[in-house]
Amino acid sequence: MKCTKILVVCLTALSMAAVSMAGTLEKVQERGFIKAGVNGDVFGFSMANDKGQWEGLDVDTARAVAVAVFNDASKVKFTPLTAVQRLPAVQSGEVDVLCRNTTQTLTRETKAALNFAPVNYYDGQGFLVRTDLGVDSAKQLDGATVCVLPGTTTEMNAADFFRANDMNWNPVVIENTAELNKAFFAGRCDCLTSDSSQLAGHRASSSNPDKYKILPEIISKEPLCPVVRHGDDEWYDIVKWTMFALIQAEEFGINSDNVDAKLKSKNPGIQRFLGVTGDMGNQLGLDNKWAYNIVKRVGNYGEIFNRNIGPDTPLGLERGLNALWTEGGLMYASPIR
Repeated sequence: MKCTKILVVCLTALSMAAVSMAGTLEKVQERGFIKAGVNGDVFGFSMANDKGQWEGLDVDTARAVAVAVFNDASKVKFTPLTAVQRLPAVQSGEVDVLCRNTTQTLTRETKAALNFAPVNYYDGQGFLVRTDLGVDSAKQLDGATVCVLPGTTTEMNAADFFRANDMNWNPVVIENTAELNKAFFAGRCDCLTSDSSQLAGHRASSSNPDKYKILPEIISKEPLCPVVRHGDDEWYDIVKWTMFALIQAEEFGINSDNVDAKLKSKNPGIQRFLGVTGDMGNQLGLDNKWAYNIVKRVGNYGEIFNRNIGPDTPLGLERGLNALWTEGGLMYASPIR
């Protein structure tokens, strides 16, 4: 009898916990905007410009979610978070979605109880050094002082790299990204290690980019994804399929300039995607024009990439792994049908 009562109490507690975690879409709609966690210090991904306006690939990813829900890219509030703050902010509900260069790992999906949406940038960890250091390979960094963020996969990857190559290193651990960069560019560290895309952003935003170079070694796989907490499948579906919609739009050849003309397409897949036929949006709890709205207001994945970090920006990044799967990359959307 006691065991049965304990079991009922436990199941009730679990049910109440599940209910308390659910309903993000309803809460967001009642509030009138989405709360998005971002980095705040990574040029090209998430940073406020001189006018205080947020810009970057991660920022536009969050705006796409806002458009999916509200058909308004401005209905999002950005909260800059450190590497240490970011996961607890999702877990506690301080933010509805984290769009902050966060790597999908088994531990984060299980122990940390997080759900990762499709990748919005495939990255890998690298090393940034001063050109006058006379180093051409990361394997020449034995004994170097290395600036690194704590509580990240970056810190663990760096430790593994130096250990595997029988080298010593002296980590300089600073929690805040801006302060960490300041320490490196002030000469406190021989090297700064992070995701290669971040290193490119830090280098591009420095006072003299030509004084620094990124070493050729990529020492890890860093699939960076939007993140939500466990327990609310409806909200997870919205964030996940928003990311897929950005990719699928590019694959269909639909962009912010031609999306209205594409409404007349005879392609059944495009008709469903743009809400001309079917009820794809209703199945997500959204308007059937959700994907059309995303492309109209924010663009497709290629447009977001090119305007924030592409070859014609100060970062000058090529698509590489982030090209469509049809063009030799890894960007692949599950069927929207």
